[in-house]
Amino acid sequence: QVQLVESGGGAVQAGGSLRLSCAASGRTFGGNTMGWFRQAPGKEREFVAAINWRSINTYYADSVKGRFTISRDNAKNTVYLQMNSLKPEDTAVYYCVARSSGGTYYKGEDYNYWGQGTQVTVSS
Repeated sequence: QVQLVESGGGAVQAGGSLRLSCAASGRTFGGNTMGWFRQAPGKEREFVAAINWRSINTYYADSVKGRFTISRDNAKNTVYLQMNSLKPEDTAVYYCVARSSGGTYYKGEDYNYWGQGTQVTVSS
């Protein structure tokens, strides 16, 4: 059974940093794109960042570009999201995603594996 388990969420003040981790088990995703989505209360789920399997290509939502960095360690089957200069509008549940086939990097329906989510709260 495939599992994606996120960790590293928490509460920080605006301007602070957090590092999210997502450990995959049950299969390896070394050859597949992994990423992060988030959902704030009352809002639709949105794409945050994605990284292809060779870590050559990374993709970011405009709202996080320059502040967030996605990376992965294929040997550990783990993907990370370093979040700096956090803003109150970054407050959301963050979900790790992975897929076993092709698709866009920004559509949630193109990812067939989802973690349970980790809460990130940024206070002003």
